[in-house]
Amino acid sequence: MQKIQRNPDVLWREEEGAREEAMAGLDRGEDAAEVGTALLFANGQMLVLNMLGADIWQSCEGKSIDELVAGLLEEYEVEEAVLRADVTAFLAELTGKGFIRYA
Repeated sequence: MQKIQRNPDVLWREEEGAREEAMAGLDRGEDAAEVGTALLFANGQMLVLNMLGADIWQSCEGKSIDELVAGLLEEYEVEEAVLRADVTAFLAELTGKGFIRYA
């Protein structure tokens, strides 16, 4: 099974206080999908990640999609099929931008 590898040329950072802001919004019943919690920079491109995107980025290195989804299911209350579809689409975007590759 192929493993995910992050491009070592990608610069990234977490936005200070953004995760807490997203969590507070969730506690109030708000949608936190649009709250940027991390940024990726590479190849003249910047990508803002929401909380799920940041968790995927931080935990994807060296894992298969199955391993990544299994780990995320421990953190997120969502159906596996929905999470798998979201993860697969996001990884396809990261691959297309050159932020990750499979080995």
